Amino acid sequence: MMKRGLALLFVGLLGGCMQATLAPSSNASLTPRDRQLLAHPPYAQASIPETYRRHIVDYTRKEQPGTILVDTNARYLYYVLPGGKAIRYGVTVGEEALAWSGVATVGRTAEWPDWIPTAEIQARLGPYPKRVAGGPANPLGARAIYLYEGNKDTLYRIHGTNQPEYIGQAISSGCIRMTNEDVIDLVNRVKLGTIVVVLPPGQSA
Repeated sequence: MMKRGLALLFVGLLGGCMQATLAPSSNASLTPRDRQLLAHPPYAQASIPETYRRHIVDYTRKEQPGTILVDTNARYLYYVLPGGKAIRYGVTVGEEALAWSGVATVGRTAEWPDWIPTAEIQARLGPYPKRVAGGPANPLGARAIYLYEGNKDTLYRIHGTNQPEYIGQAISSGCIRMTNEDVIDLVNRVKLGTIVVVLPPGQSA
């Protein structure tokens, strides 16, 4: 197989068969703290399937550059670029009964955030401590993007993960999980107020 960053892949995207180029991975955006915390993470390094690795792809929908779109069915997140392109990331999505969908905005972002389990998560999956300190063992991973509707926090996030083996599956409590490296890359691109479109289960891009 050709070297990473040069391989050409043919994938079905948005109803068509289009050419996609694997985006080269880069450590340039990692902070010293990122490098320290990700050097020896307390979880197994998963082998992410090729289709769920970061790619630059053709994008034919009408969202404006800078928009985030989550295709819940396909387990992809798109960051829309100019010129009919997008960066496509593989993600873990919520189980169907738990999945959130709709249009929101980026209300804030956080680096290695603490996790405060909601009452619903405590009742369904707990008990957890009231607050889990940020770090590589934290379920929110390296970054979190907080989704707001108006001035109200939806309580749904796009965030990193300490379970990268589940990328491409629907197992989370509704939030969108990315590998820590991918969520760092995404957060470095987004701005406060960025539009986030999350398609409901059963409605594919």
